[in-house]
Amino acid sequence: MIEHVAVLWTGGKDCALAMHEACEGGCDVRALITFAPADAHFLAHPLNVIRLQAETLGRPHYCIEVSEPYEDGYRRAIGQVRDRLGIATLITGDIGPVDGHGNWIRQCAEPLGLEVHTPLWDADREALLNRLIEAGFVAIISCVQLEWLGEEWLGTELTADVLERLVLHSRKSGIDPCGEQGEYHTLVMDGPGFRHRVTPGPWRVGRSGGLAYLEWA
Repeated sequence: MIEHVAVLWTGGKDCALAMHEACEGGCDVRALITFAPADAHFLAHPLNVIRLQAETLGRPHYCIEVSEPYEDGYRRAIGQVRDRLGIATLITGDIGPVDGHGNWIRQCAEPLGLEVHTPLWDADREALLNRLIEAGFVAIISCVQLEWLGEEWLGTELTADVLERLVLHSRKSGIDPCGEQGEYHTLVMDGPGFRHRVTPGPWRVGRSGGLAYLEWA
């Protein structure tokens, strides 16, 4: 049993699958942590939905502010997680480098003496999507880069049939099938550990720059 563990929680499929696999591997997840700048307004992962997820997962959720310069800001925030919450290990849903950069959380956390586990790192993308479905997660697409995916994908549940379409599209367009470069984002509505399905209410399509996203009422 690995104790004093927290998951860095965005509400999406990757952190949810990472937490599930970490728990299956013997991690005792004590808390969900969301790092956010002051007055954060997340388009893909709204904080109100994240709070609903934490409630149905039955785990405390902490939203900890980060400020610029971000390397120092993240180190201060991670230090708070260690000192105030007694966390010794962080779990992230990171899959691989983003824009050529390595694992940001590992870079900030390990000098502070925290372990960082990345259960999904460098895994085959299609295999990860299949693991998500096989584990029983219900995830919907919450945000898309319109350069890569049309807004008709918004609100779509990642079923086996939808994943097949998404993988075929990725092979033609060159996008990451898991959206690791920001091509799309997801929200988990149900799955292992959830006491009931998250139901945030009705939504409409919002747009900002080259993004389209679910705007919850």
